[in-house]
Amino acid sequence: MQLDAGQADDICEGQVRMVTVAKSMNELQAQIDEKRKEIHSDQYSMSIGELANMYKDGELDVHPEFQRFFRWSPEQKSRFVESIFLGIPIPSIFVAQREDGKWDVIDGLQRLSTIFQLMGVLKDESGKFIEPLELTRTRYLPAMEGKSWNGTNRRHQLSQAQQLLLKRAKLDIKIVLRESDESAKFELFQRLNTGGSPLSDQEIRNAMLVAAKKPFFDWLRQMADFPQFKNCIPLSEQAISERFDMELVLRFITLRKQSDDKLRGLGDIGDYLTDTMMELAGSFPKFIESEKLAFQRTFEALDATLGDNSFRKYDPSKDRFAGAFLISAFESVALGIGFHADRAAKPRWIDLSDRVKKLWSDADFLTSVGAGIRASQRIPRTVGLGRVLFKP
Repeated sequence: MQLDAGQADDICEGQVRMVTVAKSMNELQAQIDEKRKEIHSDQYSMSIGELANMYKDGELDVHPEFQRFFRWSPEQKSRFVESIFLGIPIPSIFVAQREDGKWDVIDGLQRLSTIFQLMGVLKDESGKFIEPLELTRTRYLPAMEGKSWNGTNRRHQLSQAQQLLLKRAKLDIKIVLRESDESAKFELFQRLNTGGSPLSDQEIRNAMLVAAKKPFFDWLRQMADFPQFKNCIPLSEQAISERFDMELVLRFITLRKQSDDKLRGLGDIGDYLTDTMMELAGSFPKFIESEKLAFQRTFEALDATLGDNSFRKYDPSKDRFAGAFLISAFESVALGIGFHADRAAKPRWIDLSDRVKKLWSDADFLTSVGAGIRASQRIPRTVGLGRVLFKP
């Protein structure tokens, strides 16, 4: 059978498509096979009593440093205890095994801390015992109200049978073994953190940093507590509790000296902060002196001049600052000053207030901070403007 030119072209195109599809499928399978090799896991059931003993012996770390430690209300905690009493299935607890064999809790902090607080063994960050949990009435067990593990009298105390029921209850434990790729546990942590009261992006980064380089985490937290810095950032209680103040410190040290080309190719700001933070963790503490110097000089200058107006919007017609903290102002003002702040001779900005006010009359700045502009588009312009405007 003779094929005309059009039919032959159709067959060739079809063969090319088949080859392309097959190549794509093989590429996907290769990626699946490769990534599956990076995850090594195990799972088994453990009694609450065994887990409590591991916690008391320091073999199970709930890391209060990087999570909002008590997000559950007494009512939520009591409903969880009710679920254990009634035999309602409890979601799995996810842990990651460290090099020393100890377990870091990846998902399940609230469940475990509730149990440990009820049993009177839970400690705060300073190692002091938390006041034991007193249960509240629940829908199915209203008689739980006022009960605790070791009540002041027998009427307010869980019976031995009830305590044993809790201690012998089994929880499903899923373990990311230490042979796994180092990033696997943090990817798991982020993916599991989707229900109830999710952690902020910075709290997830803190989780990564505590495990990868805790001294770096401690240093970031100390920087966030610098008095002049705190005076300049009027954040809400929620923003502070979610450690947005630490994210601002991280933005300062990761963006302050970044090249123009890198800023233009920034991509997603959250991914950038996470990836750059982990790169810096590998070189910690080599950079802390220069970054601390620039950070302190920047916020000493701002606190002495503008205080909590440093990053608010300025209205030239009324000659006053107003409104909430603005991240775009932080990018231009703090990073602009910080770009020049680590010079050997201490820079002076005697007209700092005037320069900040001038920023709010700059057409390029105002068009960069409007609604709908992504951080990857905004940051190269806001940071660049600040570097020019705040040159000593």
